[in-house]
Amino acid sequence: MTDPASERRRMATLLVSEGVLKSPWLRAAVEAVSREGFLHPGVFLDEGRTWRPVIAADTTPDEWLKIAYSVDTLTTQLDGRLTADQVGEPVVGVPTSSSTDPATVVGMIETLDLATSHRVLEIGTGTGYSTALLCHCLGEDNVTTVEVDAQVAARADAALEAAGISTWTVTGDGLLGHPYRAPYDRVVATCAVRRIPYAWIRQTRPGGVVLGTVGSWPWGTGLAKLAVGDDGTAEGPIVGRSSFMQARDQAVTPVAGDLSARTTYADSERRTQVSPLVLEEWMPAFLAQLAVPGAQFVRATDGDGLSMLYLFDPEKESFAAFLTDGASWTVRQGGPVALWDDVERSLVAWQDAGAPEIDSVRLRVTPVSHRYWIDQAPSLRWEHRIV
Repeated sequence: MTDPASERRRMATLLVSEGVLKSPWLRAAVEAVSREGFLHPGVFLDEGRTWRPVIAADTTPDEWLKIAYSVDTLTTQLDGRLTADQVGEPVVGVPTSSSTDPATVVGMIETLDLATSHRVLEIGTGTGYSTALLCHCLGEDNVTTVEVDAQVAARADAALEAAGISTWTVTGDGLLGHPYRAPYDRVVATCAVRRIPYAWIRQTRPGGVVLGTVGSWPWGTGLAKLAVGDDGTAEGPIVGRSSFMQARDQAVTPVAGDLSARTTYADSERRTQVSPLVLEEWMPAFLAQLAVPGAQFVRATDGDGLSMLYLFDPEKESFAAFLTDGASWTVRQGGPVALWDDVERSLVAWQDAGAPEIDSVRLRVTPVSHRYWIDQAPSLRWEHRIV
């Protein structure tokens, strides 16, 4: 029979070899905290078009440990309600809660640059595994964790208690932070947000750090590490790529319906300078979200099987529809905002600057705006006003 402690040591060794796990104190936490204890009652395994439920009680101990320490993200809820113990066969659905892959969890904790005296606010408890790691490192009284989903919060709280951890678990809207235990030295979010809520900045001590994923697409999002200043602003780099589920209150409703009908009347039509297919790549997708923060990128197929690409901004009532003859692309744009003009302008300037990676982007947050820029490309600056 597989020994859980040896599985934890094996996972820690793997994370060290990948350069993710660096701190001895965090390695001790990874080797001490049982990930499998935070996956009950079960998980959904991705089978392409469906999710296969796996229940801990119906799985051999060795198989369950193999799943728990597979260093993959393990989905624990679909569609905001469904857990693996509620179904008996593969189902379709949208993941709404998960145990994030340990490399991402550990990497984010390392990025926080923690000291043992730090007080941390975690936005998005999820299963409670990352909360347990933080508590092991900092102590129970120094960690506050907020989860918007009451059922998810209850399961996490039960798992933490079963592990002997009695920390500050709160059910509520994490976008509002948790002012009752502020100020914090660190705020870390395990969900993606369209913009960093100013409440997180306000509840962080000057000199403290806010770490969160910005962006609203499933890809092309970045991990912002912001230092909070004495003047109530926060500034820092996008330190790398990051992918999390969207915060519930900011989740985007996918554009649906007859897309060709929605793009019937265009105000302009022209050849593109850049292929819209670049939006399937991480950095161009990130730049597109900076240029047109309310837009969605949609791929579809027409009745003849021809691939169709679109940008839609429902709030601005604007669209860009792309057609190709196999050699070049044509864009048709409609509505008050020429979406592709704004995106393409950024992409061309980015290419002219040598196509720097996502860690070249900086962000400054004030009470009224988010300002992004790239130092080596003076024309690449975006300001998103908060209304």
